[in-house]
Amino acid sequence: MSTTTRGRAERRPSITDVAKRAGVSVGTVSNVLNRPDQVSDATRDRVLVAIEELQFVRNASARQLRAGTIQTVGAIVLDIANPFFTEVARGVEDRLAADEYTLMLSSSDEDPEREARYLRLFEEHGVQGVMVTPSAGSLDTLLALRDRGIDVVLLDTTSPVDDISSVAVDDVRGGALAIEHLVSLGHTRIAFINGPLTIKQCQDRREGVLSALADAGLEPAEALVEITIGSLNADGGEAGINELFALPGDRPTALFCVNDLTALGALRALRAHGVAIPGEMAVVGYDDVVFASMLTVPLTSVRQPTHQLGWTAADLLLRQRSEGASFLHQRVQFQPELVVRGSSDPSA
Repeated sequence: MSTTTRGRAERRPSITDVAKRAGVSVGTVSNVLNRPDQVSDATRDRVLVAIEELQFVRNASARQLRAGTIQTVGAIVLDIANPFFTEVARGVEDRLAADEYTLMLSSSDEDPEREARYLRLFEEHGVQGVMVTPSAGSLDTLLALRDRGIDVVLLDTTSPVDDISSVAVDDVRGGALAIEHLVSLGHTRIAFINGPLTIKQCQDRREGVLSALADAGLEPAEALVEITIGSLNADGGEAGINELFALPGDRPTALFCVNDLTALGALRALRAHGVAIPGEMAVVGYDDVVFASMLTVPLTSVRQPTHQLGWTAADLLLRQRSEGASFLHQRVQFQPELVVRGSSDPSA
């Protein structure tokens, strides 16, 4: 049997409570916390005993706001449930921690209105900078934010303007790597599950797909079956396979998915349809997230340097804050790498 207690939780001890317990002024407690060398050993010991007895924890946010030195930045990604963005966020955190910054992290769910709402909330909370994976082509909201004094770095997409830095991967090359691999295995009819072309990564990976087909002498109208899904997640990948199997004509023998989470759903649907992987359908994903190598049939994937993406974006943001007007904006672009596993090549 459980019991419940009604009522309000005990009030958090304040610096005033510490001062009363130690028999000193609030200013003396502040000195102990911030300038202990200015307080005698005996007084400092009394204050520290009072802090321990009351289990006092200083309110860093209030202290920073009073001093005008609050150190918080925001980040908005397309979908924090996607392991790719989780790994990117870890890179961001690792870099911010070195300079004692706090991260506020949100997902736009690929919705420009939701993205704009979080940007307003970040600004209201006094963030000093933002890192954003844009959910649409327009940067108007971000440009306005920058003009109001908040530093901006684009994350996982290349900046189209000179005065906003960005960190990205060459997604055109990444899309080409996937198709070159499948063509090298003898596949001439390939399915491509892609997301909305309002998302720059989807545009770029599609460009790479078309370029690689052309270089191989294959006509996209004959060699490629493109399925566009609304959400870049496992459910979207499953829906894409079901749509593909409902189409008339010869079924493709290979599949490229716009990301690994989509590929996970596609693999689930292929199993439900009784399709052997890679015997009847070779599958390639994109991102090489942590689960890709752990599947029953390990997933071939285009690897992105996730941690390095996040770390570099945060580093650019902090450098921009510290260097001010002398900061030189950069477009950092990493190269992807194809990691071949059993889902496309049984000999891997």
